[in-house]
Amino acid sequence: MRAIALTEYGEPDVLTTHSLPEPLVCYDQVLIDVHGAGVNPVDTKIRQGFLQQLIPNNIPLIPGWEVAGIVAKVGTAVTQFRAGDKVYGYIRKDHIQDGAYAEQVAADELVLAHAPSSLDLVHAAALPLAGLTALQALQAAQVSQDDVVLIHAAAGGVGHLAIQLARILGARVIGTASERNHEYLRALGAEPLRYGPELPNELKTLIGPATKVDAVLDLVGGEALEQSLGLVSTPGRLVSIVDGTRVRELGGIHVFVRHGAEQLSWLGELIDKGELKLEVQHVFPLEEAAQAHRVLEEGHTRGKIVLKVR
Repeated sequence: MRAIALTEYGEPDVLTTHSLPEPLVCYDQVLIDVHGAGVNPVDTKIRQGFLQQLIPNNIPLIPGWEVAGIVAKVGTAVTQFRAGDKVYGYIRKDHIQDGAYAEQVAADELVLAHAPSSLDLVHAAALPLAGLTALQALQAAQVSQDDVVLIHAAAGGVGHLAIQLARILGARVIGTASERNHEYLRALGAEPLRYGPELPNELKTLIGPATKVDAVLDLVGGEALEQSLGLVSTPGRLVSIVDGTRVRELGGIHVFVRHGAEQLSWLGELIDKGELKLEVQHVFPLEEAAQAHRVLEEGHTRGKIVLKVR
């Protein structure tokens, strides 16, 4: 099969096209003919070798934890799917090697759900990892009706979904983004603010000098995370998906997204009902995975980037 793989860690150019064997399928797995593969910041960290100490890596390494496609084959113990089903999922495994940047990938049936019927399978690949991350971060922050939630990097892949999900949960949402994305945030139902040292003062102007937000979702780290401790009413409702060590030092929570087939199904239902909108800014052919990484690392992407495999 055709796949994008790396044989050494480094810059985007290490991502090259290879011809590799069809994945082996275990008894409780399905083989997916991949149509789309989501491109995420974690993929760039894997490419650079930064996750070697956290998760075992094997070479040649095919990146990609986010997939949508059609079931080509099922293991003998699979009960939820059959050949021909359209599926999508977050397919992180206990080691990193056989990812979604390929024509085929094997995945446990418990990490998959039926793909939303209103999305083509290329665009559907943009939802699983980002959607689950947004939902699980909001749950960790205990966001509920009438909360005021601050979301950093709100126009990005996770952020634009977190805004909408927080609104569905009944919260008031304030989002940080560059000024060129402020109208976009308003269209999603958030009140936009600029990044930077003036953020605390601008937030006070927006919500009142004696008031702090109920919860913060940090999707960018660095200065935004450091500022957040002084902006949230309770440190335990400060959630970061970026800097686990630092957020725990501040008394907050680190979220590293977990599998959730039922949550995926719910997200798909929201998409099909028109209650959740998925923003895909760039679709690259599989062979241009390196360019997709370059664009992502520039830091200006609104919503998601996906690879079109077939």
